[in-house]
Amino acid sequence: MTRSELVQGLRSLGVRAGGALMVHTRMSALGWVVGGSQTVVEALLEVLGPDGTLMAYAGWEDDPWHLAEWPERWQRAYLEELPPFDPALSEADHEMGRVPERIRTWPGARASSGHVMRMVAVGARAEWLTAGQPWDDPQGIGSPLARLVEAEGRVLMLGAPLETLTILHHAEALAEAPGKRWVLYRVPVREGARVVWRDVHDIDTSSRGALPYERFVPEGVDAFEFIGRSALDAGIGRTGRVGEAESHLFEARALVEFGVRWIEERFGAAADPIGG
Repeated sequence: MTRSELVQGLRSLGVRAGGALMVHTRMSALGWVVGGSQTVVEALLEVLGPDGTLMAYAGWEDDPWHLAEWPERWQRAYLEELPPFDPALSEADHEMGRVPERIRTWPGARASSGHVMRMVAVGARAEWLTAGQPWDDPQGIGSPLARLVEAEGRVLMLGAPLETLTILHHAEALAEAPGKRWVLYRVPVREGARVVWRDVHDIDTSSRGALPYERFVPEGVDAFEFIGRSALDAGIGRTGRVGEAESHLFEARALVEFGVRWIEERFGAAADPIGG
């Protein structure tokens, strides 16, 4: 799979020049790519053109999100010597694949300050997309995800499974659903010459989920995969092949609005409390 073939596939799927595009990529699904993740990013930037912006969810490779669950020795080591989170320096979460780290280190790239929910971007509106991310509820109002919607941006699942639709965390943040699960965790940051651990209040973005999705999602199916597939069935988004990978392209606003409706119809104040 070459850069020119990727460019052709992206354009056939509907990716166009200009605008903002959030990408999730599973490299192995594309096939053997000549040049690896560099080629994928170059192809995406070529299609987006000089006025476009590419964004990805990067997270943080060594985040202490589950610190309280670790053995005492691990906790002590992290509390005493974990390097503080640095938006520009801290490595992207390996579970996000190779492309987010490639974007993070791309010339001119920008990173948001959202620790576990950090986004990275490169292109014309990279600074605007990533600036001013809220410390608490970092995928809610004022977040890079909110700005992607504001910019009428798109979400590209480039061989990535629908369960990785990070934009649906923004729908969770916006939805009026009294039963949301919230978590409190701590992140080390530098304040002058000191390193301090700062509390973060956020919806539960772990595999448990922000809501009891198991009431409405079949056993063994991820909630975001189910919502994403339901959106496709409703005519939101389009599907095609890029390389060897089944890929999907969504309008961010339409997908978020669908996600908010889906959540509120099942978990909102007016919903049946027993899920009948």
